[in-house]
Amino acid sequence: MAYKGKFSPKNYQKYKGDPTNIIYRSLWELRVMKYLDDNTAVLEWSSEEIAIPYICPTDNKRHRYFPDFLVKARMKDGSIQTMLWEVKPKKETREPKKKKRITKQYITEVMTWGRNQAKWKSATEYCLDRGWSFRLITEDELGI
Repeated sequence: MAYKGKFSPKNYQKYKGDPTNIIYRSLWELRVMKYLDDNTAVLEWSSEEIAIPYICPTDNKRHRYFPDFLVKARMKDGSIQTMLWEVKPKKETREPKKKKRITKQYITEVMTWGRNQAKWKSATEYCLDRGWSFRLITEDELGI
């Protein structure tokens, strides 16, 4: 199976955006898309349809962050909640451990961590302003 591709929803009416152009960039994202499409508690969802501005600490410039999923769902208590989800491997959700030798890989990990922290902080604030929640989805939540 390809790690990237187009997803075709069965319940296309739940998708907010162009249901003929839903792109997954990992098998984990594909798994989440299938879950959102099949889950009857999910009322609406979209993928990378929202742009959140943030300042990247590595270049001090303004960028746009497109969270993986916007999900509107009916919770067990009957309330309706809107959430932004970002799918990431757990290792990318933790600060890199200091190394004895500063390698190119370590520098890349630190830069990625800094960029992700800025994105997630902006996404959290964006959600708070709207009464939504922001959540990182890792292999733990996906049962992998």
